[in-house]
Amino acid sequence: MIRSDHCKQYSHPLARHTPPARSLLPLSVHVLLLALVLTLVVSGCVAPASAPSPQDTPVILHPQDQKMKTIGMIGGISWVSSAEYYRMMNHMVQDEYGEQNSAHILLYSIEFGEFSKQERLADEGDWEGLTMIMVDAAERLERGGADCIIICSNTMHSTIPAIEAAVDIPIISIIDETGKRVREKNITTVGLLGTKKTMSAEFYKEELREEFGLVVLVPDMADQEIVNNVIFDELCVDYINPASKEEYKRIISNLIDEGAEGIILGCTEIPLLIRQEDVDVPIFDTTRIHAEAAVRYALNHTPA
Repeated sequence: MIRSDHCKQYSHPLARHTPPARSLLPLSVHVLLLALVLTLVVSGCVAPASAPSPQDTPVILHPQDQKMKTIGMIGGISWVSSAEYYRMMNHMVQDEYGEQNSAHILLYSIEFGEFSKQERLADEGDWEGLTMIMVDAAERLERGGADCIIICSNTMHSTIPAIEAAVDIPIISIIDETGKRVREKNITTVGLLGTKKTMSAEFYKEELREEFGLVVLVPDMADQEIVNNVIFDELCVDYINPASKEEYKRIISNLIDEGAEGIILGCTEIPLLIRQEDVDVPIFDTTRIHAEAAVRYALNHTPA
């Protein structure tokens, strides 16, 4: 501690009096030196002795953490199915590693209000704007440290080419994974339910045809409107309507009559409404298929 000559020294009455030591430097010089040291510390030129360097602080990882990749989710489209993804993937990791264990997940949740208004319009919507939102979401996940990306929506897989051009991490395709699962069942003709965009545009059906040799059947235009409206007006707001379930079962029955050997639930909300016990042929729950593929990749069981 720096003391000046003006500071009083405490002296016990019985102690021998010793004159206070005088500083070799004037007080003004001490003050200047102290100010210089503080300036260097604040500027980062000199680190305080007591401040540990980040390199000195060990990062302790559980052995499972070291081998588990981080899944980047583009979610919120809708939040209802994103919650299903999150629940499923954590249960799958728990089944693999035991209780208390969970998946490494980064979630970017898109605000679905205006987004959904454009998406439900199919080809009449603002797809340039929607694609920009999707690319931005993917870039944020990559910057955040994701090792792969899953798009938690069948319809928005139509934006994969733009996303692949913007990021360097793999995108696990729901279409590709579903096509593999259909072929494993030795099925060649499938019915496809989804949003109007998924059913009417070519991006989904074309990949199933060209990559997996599948014949893809879709409902007629009137039934496509019913399927689309139920998705956006009910399922995406977490409302399960028994009357809509019956309509979906009727539409599925029509597809089976036309030759469908299996039904692809090509919207991540539809499995909330339709279960295997509701249908006489195999159904393909794209949400679960996609979640399983993401966890397999994260646990290093399969390449993306």
